[in-house]
Amino acid sequence: MAAEAAGSELVQVVALLAAGVVTVPIFKRMGLGSILGYLAAGVVIGPFGIGVFSESGAILHVAELGVVMFLFIIGLEMQPSRLWGLRREIFGLGALQVGVCAVLLTGVGIAGGFSIAQSFVAGAGFVLTSTAIVMQLLEERGEIASPKGQRIVSILLLEDLAIVPLLALIAFLAPGGTDTSLSERLAEVGIGLAAIIGLVLAGRFLLNPFFRILADARAREVMTAAALLVVLGSALAMQLSGLSMAMGAFLAGVLLSESTFRHQLEADIEPFRGILLGLFFLAVGMSLDLHVVVQNWRLIAVYVVAYMVMKALGIYIVARILKSGHREALERAVFMAQGGEFAFVLYSAAASVGIIDGQANATLTAIVIISMVLTPLAIVALRYLTPLDELSLDGVDVAEGLTGSVLIIGFGRFGQIASQPLLLRGIDVSIIDNDVEMIQAAADFGFKVYYGDGTRLDILHAAGAGRARAVLICVDKPDAAVRIAELVKAEFPLLTVLARAFDRGTALQLIRTGVDYQLRETFESALVFGGSTLEALGVDPEDVAEVVEDVRRRDTARFETQLAEGIRSGQRFLKGNIGTPIPTPLSTPRRPGQALNEETAGVLHKSEPAD
Repeated sequence: MAAEAAGSELVQVVALLAAGVVTVPIFKRMGLGSILGYLAAGVVIGPFGIGVFSESGAILHVAELGVVMFLFIIGLEMQPSRLWGLRREIFGLGALQVGVCAVLLTGVGIAGGFSIAQSFVAGAGFVLTSTAIVMQLLEERGEIASPKGQRIVSILLLEDLAIVPLLALIAFLAPGGTDTSLSERLAEVGIGLAAIIGLVLAGRFLLNPFFRILADARAREVMTAAALLVVLGSALAMQLSGLSMAMGAFLAGVLLSESTFRHQLEADIEPFRGILLGLFFLAVGMSLDLHVVVQNWRLIAVYVVAYMVMKALGIYIVARILKSGHREALERAVFMAQGGEFAFVLYSAAASVGIIDGQANATLTAIVIISMVLTPLAIVALRYLTPLDELSLDGVDVAEGLTGSVLIIGFGRFGQIASQPLLLRGIDVSIIDNDVEMIQAAADFGFKVYYGDGTRLDILHAAGAGRARAVLICVDKPDAAVRIAELVKAEFPLLTVLARAFDRGTALQLIRTGVDYQLRETFESALVFGGSTLEALGVDPEDVAEVVEDVRRRDTARFETQLAEGIRSGQRFLKGNIGTPIPTPLSTPRRPGQALNEETAGVLHKSEPAD
């Protein structure tokens, strides 16, 4: 009997793996994406398909850990300062979108003849977008770190937070729900806040020492286990306090985003995240009750279309009100028009307290799942209806197996000039960039530039960073420069890294990542420009050289002060034009000042020290 049970479980495991391995490449080759492939595979092998699995709920609960780990990795990319910078998008854009869409979708239910409570529950569940689908789509398109991607991430974070008050509202709307006292509700909110504060404090003071101790033990498998412990432990803490598991994992990632172990943690979690996220989509596909769909297909078809259209309309209106462009608003509306995995939790809670019955729960769940299935198809349709201007890839090679002793990342106006001394010296230089048009133009001037995104670790390996003697980071985007520097110094700690800095803030960040040399892109040229201006005004060239060198020394002193005390420090080293005190020279002038008129002669005489 035991052998038969084990054999049956093995058949199910093989069926899961085979479904994903066979279906996903086919769907990707068709241009439909991996998500739709997983969902379709789940429908086929699920209890309402060929029946390899009779119960999808248990698999769905395990597979939700894929979403949890995905949010942890997103958190690792989101430093606290960056998250704080998104506070307006999270609590402004996110709250406005949730509110507008909830009103519109509740109106759809009321128009269909349902009660206000039922309409609100159905609409509120559909408002909560699928974090798994949207984040996977953003990752596949490489847009998570882009401004429009960050706005979508902000909205998803607010929706994760919204599950708590929505569950409280369900308890209030339930028959007899008003019996719950105000103190009990306040206690639930307090528990949630205490859990967040506790997780923040633990992450601030315990996680880094914890991983440092484990790193000293030099046991790789223990580090992997510790990474899983942090992710799952944070998720469990949030779940027990009434918040979402994904929110706990995200907070843990944010708290570890500035840790020296960040890249190690990401590498350890990545394999589990990918497998479990695929399993999640398979389980969602299995959960689609085809019997319910057949019995209520007219109702389901109407509400899938009505909910998706009204939610997309609400998202588009909010985006346009907040000054997003037409294309970005349209893309966001299509990306987020579906319901999500939190709807299952909300509908189950509503069914358990009697707001909706079991049949309505199954119908609403089917509506959400079908909307999730339709989202990749809607994005394909959007791509064909609003195509981007595609550049020809003729003459463009992808970076693979490069062997140059110097790797230049970014070949814009800065990188082109920086390459000249190296090339004239006969040094073997490899160059990568992700601007196809620039690569094609560079070829006309005798440069071989390979296509590659320097913010990806696999591309850095393919471009030969591990074999190079030095890496020059010449990209023009500050965030990308810092990200590349972090990756290179974490993966190749002995490699010499020289970086172009956009401004002082970027330069300070690059220093903290451990680059060997950084240069603000306009600093030296501005010094030369200012010195040339003095010469044009008739100042002696030797005096010009002294002044320029004094500015350079002052800037260095100010930079070192900012590095120790913060970006607003070091003001005493600057000379303003609104009557600020004149800073004294950092070094004794080569010759004393000379008066050019009687007034300045008097000033100089007064400033001379007494004998």
